Amino acid sequence: MGALLIAVIYLAFVSLGLPDSLLGSGWPTIQADFDVPSSYAGYVSMSISFMTIISALIAPYLIRKIRTQWIVVLSILLTVIGLIGFSFSTQYWRLFLFVVPYGIGAGCVDAALNNYVAKHYSSSVMNFLHCFYGVGAMISPYIMSLALASAHWNEGYRWTAYIQSGIMLICLLSVPLWKKKSEQFGGDDDEKDSAGIKDALKIRGVIPTLIAFFAYCSGEATCFLWTSSYFAGTKENISAETCAAFGSLIFGGLMLGRLISAFVSNKLGDKLLIRIGIAVEAVGILLIFLPLPGYIFAAVGFVVTGTGMGPVYPAIQHMAPANFGRKNSAAVIGLQMASAYIGSTFMPMAFGHLQEAVGIGIMPIYLAVFAVLNIGLLEFAYKRTGQKNEMTD
Repeated sequence: MGALLIAVIYLAFVSLGLPDSLLGSGWPTIQADFDVPSSYAGYVSMSISFMTIISALIAPYLIRKIRTQWIVVLSILLTVIGLIGFSFSTQYWRLFLFVVPYGIGAGCVDAALNNYVAKHYSSSVMNFLHCFYGVGAMISPYIMSLALASAHWNEGYRWTAYIQSGIMLICLLSVPLWKKKSEQFGGDDDEKDSAGIKDALKIRGVIPTLIAFFAYCSGEATCFLWTSSYFAGTKENISAETCAAFGSLIFGGLMLGRLISAFVSNKLGDKLLIRIGIAVEAVGILLIFLPLPGYIFAAVGFVVTGTGMGPVYPAIQHMAPANFGRKNSAAVIGLQMASAYIGSTFMPMAFGHLQEAVGIGIMPIYLAVFAVLNIGLLEFAYKRTGQKNEMTD
């Protein structure tokens, strides 16, 4: 039963990744359809992320009041509503009517499952969890590419909503598994007594960790939204369908990085994984930056960049109970998610305006800045927490 529940949790994270790369992979075509500037993708992405910030901040309260399994089911339902709404939008402004369910659904399930796995499972399980997020995020650009080739971009959103609906049904049928696992863990008393947001902000090391999370997700979300546009704007003789498919490169790298980390994380520990990951990310950014003909090196660079990014997100989340205490983990992870989504909200939009001014070729430099901020702030946070926990060192 335990293995079956883990499989359901992994499937729920596939559903979390599915919507994330649709906008970026389809935007070159969506932009032309709506006749708006390329930077307008940033406003949609910003609005979705803003709703995830709100949901991440209320997630600790919901976790205390509602069982995790019901948060997962209701969150996926909200994303289905958002995806269907996007698929029926015929004008740019109509997208904003559906960013509320789209974003709130993603934020709640993300915070709830990260807290659940961080408290009850190993670092290896956490990395596998986020690997399955990469599976979902890697699949959706191909769904969009197929839609562009055989139908229209709207169908890419609609087909994804159908897949999400199937996952939601499986999660609903799995509710009894959660109850049995809860009894094994000793009930939900630790969730009912968990700390709030204000108390969590007072803990040493929390604030630099939040800023580091902001930096990481700023770079990650910029890749999510602008990778396809980077190839369209810097490489010649690439079709719209190929550019859309290349939106999956960063997600394929993320999945690979998390898959590798899942096998070595319990041995290496979260901190060392992060250090190795950011070093690999730097190599990938360098490959993207090299002014070489064709698109092969840039394509490999995005995969390598994603591979390096892979272990960073799950490792930071998994360290929360050990670094800040189990009773504080729900609030800390909620804050981390909010901080992450602030980066996801504003920095892809900021890059949209930057690339309009100086050209989209600036993207690798933009990514490098956030990689440096990420590792620097995390190292500072380690010193602030002063932890010597075996799982994190």
